[in-house]
Amino acid sequence: MIHVFVGPTLPRSEPSLAAPGVRVWPPIRHGDLFDAAIRAGDTVVIVDGVYHQAPALRHKEILAAMARGVRMIGAASIGALRAAELAPFGMLGVGAVYTAYARGEITSDDEVAVGQAPDGEFDALTWPLVNLRHVLGLARSAGILDDDRAAGLLATLRAVYYPQRTTAAVRAVCRRRNETRFSAWLAERCAQDRHFGDLKRADAVAAVRVALDGRASRIDVRSVPSVPSVRGSTYFRRWSNAFARARVDGLELSTEDRLVYQQVFDPAFHRTWTAFLEHRSLHPADGGPGRPLTERLVRAGCGDLPADRLFHPTVDLRDEATVALLLAGETEGDRRAVARYADALGRARRDRPGFSAAAVRDDLTHDLLLRVWKCPGLRFDEEASARGLSCGSRAVEAAKRLVPGFLEETNERMGASCDGR
Repeated sequence: MIHVFVGPTLPRSEPSLAAPGVRVWPPIRHGDLFDAAIRAGDTVVIVDGVYHQAPALRHKEILAAMARGVRMIGAASIGALRAAELAPFGMLGVGAVYTAYARGEITSDDEVAVGQAPDGEFDALTWPLVNLRHVLGLARSAGILDDDRAAGLLATLRAVYYPQRTTAAVRAVCRRRNETRFSAWLAERCAQDRHFGDLKRADAVAAVRVALDGRASRIDVRSVPSVPSVRGSTYFRRWSNAFARARVDGLELSTEDRLVYQQVFDPAFHRTWTAFLEHRSLHPADGGPGRPLTERLVRAGCGDLPADRLFHPTVDLRDEATVALLLAGETEGDRRAVARYADALGRARRDRPGFSAAAVRDDLTHDLLLRVWKCPGLRFDEEASARGLSCGSRAVEAAKRLVPGFLEETNERMGASCDGR
């Protein structure tokens, strides 16, 4: 399967995107390469991506995908930039934009950035600087501009913030610099060919063709340097868990949301966490020798200190055995509740621009956890640790995503109780 992440650079009507075995995705963003649909042996073509309105794709995500056997091609836009940065690790770059980045002729992401339509169609509303640079080169070759005038235009256009680099802005710059001949020449060429000067589009088409004709199969994805440190890094584990999802009971659910729900609401989760600690003690993630948990406690010489206060193993929510252990007590009703809570958080984000789970008040979350756990404040850290949340502050951070849903349910119950009177 060939997965193409594309937006403004190529329309979905592009014929090569309709070829058998090609799946077209929106512009890539942080987390997209964790999708289970992208498997070992597949090829990913990265053209466009988001980075202003959402977190951008990280380099380590690409390296990890390559390490599990996914071939990576980049071109035209953020794909060209990432390919130039990761070419030593086996990512394949295609096209003139990639070559310019690889040679250091251009370095800024502003070269390929464009403003996009906000309606989900991903149409480009502005000119990328790399295309303007190419057009100015064509104008020099045609005798429309000399080198100094072209350089002056480029410098002025570069000073325009990329979301404002529209066709009207280009015309205004030309008028201000008295380059009316170039402006008329450019308008005429664009009227004759709507793709005139579109270097990014040409590179994107070339990259898809490289994937289709099998040249990507020559990419060596068997040994990617530094991958053990990538997978073992704190950030990568956090990303991996955050984007782990599964379809259960007809619901598409975040595995991390399901775990946090159990940690907060399952009164027996202490036993579940202890069973997980025992499993990890017998089967260490680093492949070392396994020992019973009681033996490790004796070796640690920590007396009567509970295992959960001493051991805080990392959790990999892409490991089926780990998920099965930690969600052993989950019910169908729990999963429906997780879906409701996720919907409540989504509504809060839509209704309150700029809202996120992190914005939920710490004291509110702390008090709700004390109510649910029915424990005194002095035992808050102890209770959080027994539930695999390490300490009270981490429990508060994890549980914030549940607060909007919890408050909605509480208000609904109170309203129903009042109606019943």
